[in-house]
Amino acid sequence: MANQFFIERRIHNGMTYKEYTESILNEIKNTIPDSLNNEQKEIYDYKKLNLQRSGRIEKTYTVSEELKKFIKNIKDKQIWMVLTEGWCGDSAQNLPYIVKYAELNSNIDLRILLRDSNPDIMDLYLTNGTKSIPKIVAFDKSGNELFQWGPRPDEAKKLINKLKKEGIVKPELYEKLHLWYGRDRGKEIEAEFLKIFNNLLKRDL
Repeated sequence: MANQFFIERRIHNGMTYKEYTESILNEIKNTIPDSLNNEQKEIYDYKKLNLQRSGRIEKTYTVSEELKKFIKNIKDKQIWMVLTEGWCGDSAQNLPYIVKYAELNSNIDLRILLRDSNPDIMDLYLTNGTKSIPKIVAFDKSGNELFQWGPRPDEAKKLINKLKKEGIVKPELYEKLHLWYGRDRGKEIEAEFLKIFNNLLKRDL
């Protein structure tokens, strides 16, 4: 049975990726940095930096032929829910790839919900008890869950765990994480989505 939030069409009424990025741009344009306290200024700076990160991926990334084939073969309607926030660095490094995947097939409708505005939904999709984002959850047209992904590729998770064990703390930890993302160029997330679609295909056989 579909979750209540699906029945209420809260996902369907979520933002498109264009609306999401435009909302962040407008927020930045309409903010006076000197009026912010330290915490607010930090979030403001993260949002600006994240738009640059996402923009680079949008301009340079092309989906592999192998993954294209899987996605273009999707015959039934799906809706992909993304829980995120504009200040999230992992989202800036991963969401543009997922958007590119969704754009390959008109049967996929990608919609974005802000984590902090939808705590009841976020609480259903915790990662080890935390509200880690981005979190992607795909549903069929009836609200049956197809797959989940997030908040970062497994290799990035391993890197974070390794750095924490070494005593590396913020901001150096995140600096090393974003260096990893820059070198990886979407290969790991693509491999993980290939696995997801391969598993879905096997399930339907």
